[in-house]
Amino acid sequence: MDSNRKSIVIKFLKIAVMIIASLLLLMFVLPILFPGRIGREVKTLANKRLEGELNFKEADLSFFHHFPSLTLTVSDFSLKGSAPYAKQNLVFSKEVSFGINLTSLIFKGEVEIDEIFISNADISIKVNEKGEANYNVYVSEDKESKKDESSASLQLERIVIEHSRLVYDDKSADILIDAKGFNYNGKGDLHEAIFELETDADIASFDLTLEGEEYLKNKTVNAELLTQINTNSLAFVFEQNNLIVNKLPIDFKGKMNFLKSGYDIDISVKSEKSNLHDFFTALPPHYVKWLEKTEIKGKTDFLLTFKGVYNVAENKKPDLSFNMKVRDGFVSYQEAAIPASNIYLNFDTKLPALNMDNLYVKVDSLFFNLGKDYLSGIAEVKGMVTPDINAKIKSQLDLGKLHRAVGIQNMSFKGILKADIKANGKFDQKAHLFPVTKGNLVLQNAAIKTDYYPSPIENINLTASVLNKTGKYNDLAVSVKPGRFDFEGKPIFIDASLVNFDDVTYDVKAKGELDLGRIYKVFSRKDLDVKGYVKADLSLQGRQSDAVSGNYNKLNNKGTLLLRDIRTTSEYFPKPFVIQEGLFSFNQNDMDFKDFRATYGQSDFRMNGKMQNVINFVMSDNAVLRGEFAVDSDYINVDEFMAFSAVDSTAVVSAADETPKKEVEGSGVVVIPSNFDFNLTARAKKVSFEGLSIDNLNGALAMKNGTIQLKNTRFTMIDSPFDMNASYSALTTQKAVFDYQIKAKDFDVKKAYNEIKMFRDMASAAESAEGIVSVDYKIGGHLDGNMMPIYPSLVGGGTLSVKDVQMKGFKLFNVVSKKTNHDAIKDPKLSQIDIKTTVKNNIMTIERFKFKVAGFRPRIEGQVSLDGKLNLKMRLGLPPFGIIGIPIKVTGTQEDPKIKIGKNTEDLEEKEYEGVVNDTVVVRR
Repeated sequence: MDSNRKSIVIKFLKIAVMIIASLLLLMFVLPILFPGRIGREVKTLANKRLEGELNFKEADLSFFHHFPSLTLTVSDFSLKGSAPYAKQNLVFSKEVSFGINLTSLIFKGEVEIDEIFISNADISIKVNEKGEANYNVYVSEDKESKKDESSASLQLERIVIEHSRLVYDDKSADILIDAKGFNYNGKGDLHEAIFELETDADIASFDLTLEGEEYLKNKTVNAELLTQINTNSLAFVFEQNNLIVNKLPIDFKGKMNFLKSGYDIDISVKSEKSNLHDFFTALPPHYVKWLEKTEIKGKTDFLLTFKGVYNVAENKKPDLSFNMKVRDGFVSYQEAAIPASNIYLNFDTKLPALNMDNLYVKVDSLFFNLGKDYLSGIAEVKGMVTPDINAKIKSQLDLGKLHRAVGIQNMSFKGILKADIKANGKFDQKAHLFPVTKGNLVLQNAAIKTDYYPSPIENINLTASVLNKTGKYNDLAVSVKPGRFDFEGKPIFIDASLVNFDDVTYDVKAKGELDLGRIYKVFSRKDLDVKGYVKADLSLQGRQSDAVSGNYNKLNNKGTLLLRDIRTTSEYFPKPFVIQEGLFSFNQNDMDFKDFRATYGQSDFRMNGKMQNVINFVMSDNAVLRGEFAVDSDYINVDEFMAFSAVDSTAVVSAADETPKKEVEGSGVVVIPSNFDFNLTARAKKVSFEGLSIDNLNGALAMKNGTIQLKNTRFTMIDSPFDMNASYSALTTQKAVFDYQIKAKDFDVKKAYNEIKMFRDMASAAESAEGIVSVDYKIGGHLDGNMMPIYPSLVGGGTLSVKDVQMKGFKLFNVVSKKTNHDAIKDPKLSQIDIKTTVKNNIMTIERFKFKVAGFRPRIEGQVSLDGKLNLKMRLGLPPFGIIGIPIKVTGTQEDPKIKIGKNTEDLEEKEYEGVVNDTVVVRR
């Protein structure tokens, strides 16, 4: 019996050894027998099923990379993305292994890939602002592809990702996800069109940034997921997904369908009966240090839903909603003697189509105790532009105890806060509606200090009230009586009362000194710098309608306001104004400027004068601010006043365009506020505009109804005196209209051509000229977004007086000289000629003028288009008296003039040249 057992054991061991030996032999032989074929067929499969460019270095077939699977392993694997990211990696991995199904390989002779192993990879998923993604690299299998010659196929049942990094950067939704230490193990019948995927995943460090704000930072994530995937439509159904973010358990369900230009989504993220402490572990990074020193108790439920279609092209966005409840909350920072307890919260918010204008926020319960102190409130807000508001807040709080209990970071405060506020109704500034409100707020012996500045704002005492019984502007009353705080040892006092916001009756007193730079640092980081000093001693009392109607004897406005190093901004200009110093004196309806100095970019201004209607201007959107000033400047750079700082194009609309084009947007025109009514006398030593240098500018400027007028303005340009009158107004931020009249006597034509672009455009024939000319011209039209003239819009006329000009290399005279065999008129010297022209429809019409040169008596008239096309009639009077002359017709361009001489020009002289429209010469008999 024992010998039989022994025999059986020996036989079993022999069989086992043979099986093991066979398996070992197979493990060594198979990679030797099939490496070339498997590699070729895998590459063929990749080329047929992937649109992105695929590259790798070495390939190795072995059982030992991912035992016991037979895998084809490639190193330095990279797969490029789909357009428009075809040159950037979608996946880069140190090692990628494709698992080969042994049964299919041995018995069917087919290469089936049923596993993929990715190690140490960088996976970068990108979506641009238009919704175009880089992941559309997989070509769906169709009936024809199944009949191809390759026996390789993709029959995935497992995907493994180890020690990798996944980045999802969606510019269209402004979402950035960065997952480091990403491990993933997914199993399922992945070769089916619709399959279920079981997933285990963990992330060592997970970051989530939305619209530039970090919401999650360095969070750990563990997930067990069950997902249904439809490969035909690239749709995902999240059936059962349990996640743990740090310590917070989350249930994640829903579906997501990727579209060509976006996605269709319906997901919900919820957590029920979780510990409030665990909720805080999943919050943004600045809570982490605070949480280490804080005891938190209580339960919380929350639900986040995200549902709808995201399509940039069709301007569709999903709806976002979030609901949260807190029960029996308790917060104690560093074992505070009096903790915040009985914390109760019901919070609900909705953001339809991700549109902030439709934001809905509801806090139907907020309550906590601080010993015997408390805060209780409800609030409901519908919309952002004209919100409906329903709020009740009541509190009795010792702010010092609250700070010790909650431990708000980077800030400390103290004092007594009492509040009792009720508000219900719509706020609509245009319709003059304000919620029905009754509110009182008292702050006693308060102080606030931050880590950003060593000194606190202290001794804060104020009593404020708001009352509105009817919900209309005319019933609104606001008062702050009294108000005081100390900063840097200097007290600030304010006492204010405002009644009836349809016709405000005001009584405001303010006194004190304030360094805005230092007080800004109280609330801001040390690396930011805003300067400014204000010293006020003001008493303003009166009614808005009295200021409007001119009943100044009923006003009692007086006092001074000293500003120094103040930085102000305006929607009309891209750069800030810096008020270096300015003293404002208030006297009834006037605010006087004295020794007011300011800069704007490179420009500097010194101003004295006064403004009127200031109170009404501040309190009303429609009021006009009036003023009279004397302005002096050493330098003004007009280019810096452009409405937009980024230049998109420098193209100019001209007649050379064959078809009308959409107007090109540029840096923006100068926009004049329509509610300014100013009169200025201006003196500037130097003005720079589009490379043009102007010296010793003196003139009067009127600004009214969005229009600027320059009157009797004199300046020096190209070393010659100029007189100018002009008007200018912006039609849009990209288009303006102007009228311009200029007189200049005895200026150098060569300098004018080289330094003044408009002169170059209007008198292009002066390119080869040297000498002295004068001009008396008026021109008007439109300017484009780069403040350049739109030539077809120009209308005007005037006289160019030639005093002493030598023409050199002027092609028109050269060609006429050659055609007529008269060298004397090749480079003529001209003097005492008045050339009168008019401009309209992109055509300059030259009235007939005569001159003498070397005994000849030329006569010229005709038209020149502003882009250089010629249609001129000439008569070359021959010596001695010009009675006999040669008729000449000039067409073509200034660069290439075409000359016709003699009787064959007679018919042409009977025709009238009308103009150029879209580069077409129109001739009428």
